[in-house]
Amino acid sequence: MTALISPLTKKLARDLWRIKSQGLAIALVIGCGVATVVMAFGTLVSLQETRETYYERFRFAHVFAQLKRAPERLADDIERIPGVARVATRIVKDVTLDVPGIPEPSVGRLVSIPERGEPMLNHMTLREGRWVLPDRTDEVIVSQKSADAHGYQLGDPIGATINGKKRTLTIVGIAQSPEFIYALGPGQFIPDDKTFGIMWMGREALEAAFDLKESFNDVSISLMRGANEKDVIDRVDILIEPFGGTGAFGREDHMSDAFVRGEMDQLRAMGSILPPIFLGVAAFLLHVVIGRLIHTEREQIGLLKAFGYANWHVGWHYLKFVLVLSAGGVLIGIGLGWWMGRWMTGQYSELLNFPFLHYRLELSVFALAVVVTVGTVTVGTLRTVMSAVRLPPAVAMSPAPPPVYHKSLLERWGLQRYLTEPTRIIMRNIFRWPVRTGLTCLGLAASSSLMVATMFGLDALDQMMDVYYFQSNRQDATISFVDTRSDNVLQDVMRLPGVMAAEPMRNVPVRLRLGHLSELVSITGIPQDAKLYQLLDINLRHVDVVPEGLIISTRLAENLGAKPGDIVTAEVKEGRQPTLQLPVAVVVEEYIGASAYMSLDALNRAMGERRSANTAIVLLDDTQLPALYDEIKNTPMVASIFLRSTALRSFNETIAENTTQALGFYIFLGSMIAFGIVYNSARIALSERGRELASLRVLGFTRGEVSYILLGELVLLMTVSLPLGCVLGYGLAAIMAEGLQTDLYRIPLVVSRSTYGTAMLVVICATAVSCLIVGRRIKNLDLISVLKTRE
Repeated sequence: MTALISPLTKKLARDLWRIKSQGLAIALVIGCGVATVVMAFGTLVSLQETRETYYERFRFAHVFAQLKRAPERLADDIERIPGVARVATRIVKDVTLDVPGIPEPSVGRLVSIPERGEPMLNHMTLREGRWVLPDRTDEVIVSQKSADAHGYQLGDPIGATINGKKRTLTIVGIAQSPEFIYALGPGQFIPDDKTFGIMWMGREALEAAFDLKESFNDVSISLMRGANEKDVIDRVDILIEPFGGTGAFGREDHMSDAFVRGEMDQLRAMGSILPPIFLGVAAFLLHVVIGRLIHTEREQIGLLKAFGYANWHVGWHYLKFVLVLSAGGVLIGIGLGWWMGRWMTGQYSELLNFPFLHYRLELSVFALAVVVTVGTVTVGTLRTVMSAVRLPPAVAMSPAPPPVYHKSLLERWGLQRYLTEPTRIIMRNIFRWPVRTGLTCLGLAASSSLMVATMFGLDALDQMMDVYYFQSNRQDATISFVDTRSDNVLQDVMRLPGVMAAEPMRNVPVRLRLGHLSELVSITGIPQDAKLYQLLDINLRHVDVVPEGLIISTRLAENLGAKPGDIVTAEVKEGRQPTLQLPVAVVVEEYIGASAYMSLDALNRAMGERRSANTAIVLLDDTQLPALYDEIKNTPMVASIFLRSTALRSFNETIAENTTQALGFYIFLGSMIAFGIVYNSARIALSERGRELASLRVLGFTRGEVSYILLGELVLLMTVSLPLGCVLGYGLAAIMAEGLQTDLYRIPLVVSRSTYGTAMLVVICATAVSCLIVGRRIKNLDLISVLKTRE
């Protein structure tokens, strides 16, 4: 069997065994890059396939529209639009819930379903129980997320205020729907299943409750293959306009689907930005290791060529060395990536409301990881391998020219008297290999920059929360009314228990147009002297509400291509539905959503109405909250109340655990790069300078001084790399911030001092561990055997 193995293969096995610890460190760095690819793109493929299968199997609609009230016959007109396949009308209403065990009022979104048969579109997965029955007006099916949050069981009662009347509803089923994969209540940007839930109720029961006999206020439309969605939306808008239509929109503007697509875009960005860092560092390490191996095996290369081995044999031998280490890294990466992908898929399963979501490692993802890895490391080491191929036998069998040492820069400046002999040796060796020194610094900087670029997301999240909930929205609660009311309603709000201050707001749905671009948003009317709601500029400074003109957020300005001075057409989707020509007055900074604002007085005038509001924001006395909750539950004019404290609690419960796990993952990745670079650099330096260090020991240098010469160089390079890593990390964070932008969220570029400190601390610790391992080898250096080694 041994005779069948070629001499070069035996040599390859011996070489790999000799540098097994270095090879493992390199394989780990490669593995981290591969793992990121496998995790990100594997999870992405799983989400894509699950989303498409779920949507198709449960007939998720393509176009949606809300109205005030329309007769059922309008559905026939919509169905005659070219390209429309199916039309499903329904009733959708938000109601106040009195949930046992939850003191604050909750909001339930009642969605009508047929009492006989299943929904034509947006079909549900019935997880438990049964469908609602005819003539059972108190039966509801609740969403799986709400049932999990409250521990609902079949037969449990829920108190609800429906159209001003107190009702007791009974749970007969638990279900999931493609329409509510990601369900947000009024004022929420992170789901809170305890205070907002989806409930399905019989169509006839809702018609009777809201006096909508043979009428509807919500319509879903599926399209034929190849249909023009924009044309359908325009035609639907014309049909629903007389009935208070707020504007039709497609899947891409549907809140639930927009969030899922945003998550997929972020996975795509992660898989595209992070792996090149790992693979670039791995290519550098392999370049150095192969270069050192070829340098020490010059004589062997000459003998191989002299005995008849062709140049390509020698080149293929060293390329196989690279490929074997790469293969080890790929295997490690696939295993680690599969585990990480399963973990991330589990996180998405908790966050998203899919009935099934399983991580699958597709062959295409595996092939992508292999091709990218092999390609990167091959290109990175090809020049070094070619140096062995081009080496003539006669030149290879003669010793390499000795290196030429020069005075270091500090010595040229006359500072040598301040340097000890070991320090001079360190400085001369650094300037002897400027390219290797620079690449080592760059690699160490890459490890800290990676952590800065990934952990900045936590800083961005803190900034978004602080700006949204404390700098901009200073109120304790937002109260939404059932309909638009005169501003006298503020007096009723002030009489509620615990309300210390209140301000009115008016939300009007519009479609803004500028040129060929359009956006379906709400214009929010704010009092000019508002104190509880603050608009901020890009530097987070207060912006006054202008008396006339439109104030738009940065995201909306980008989507419309608008700037101050532009005239925007606003097609109002409420009341008399006027078309307004509004000048853009100011662009403000907002991290969540795309928003537009006006002075409340100006908006009321534009709508042709007296001073009115449909929302109030309030400051509360915490000691009066129980009384306030009881009063709200019994106040028919209140549609919902959104509490800042509840939102913050939900945020902390949702994000805290995931943040801790993600932070540990990023620290692991960064430490692998730092450890791989420092350890390999130290081992290569020890291999190259073993004879020199042994000679110094013989000449009287202590173990500490010898260790200082070798490891002090690495510590110096690490120190230089830290500020460089912070700068590169900031730049990489800017790329990540741009890549992670979605239609729902604008990621601010914010990096805190603690993030920089954590990144530098991890690199320092990884360097310390590497130095301790290599320092033991220096301590146990066999002087006699090293001095017998031929140069």
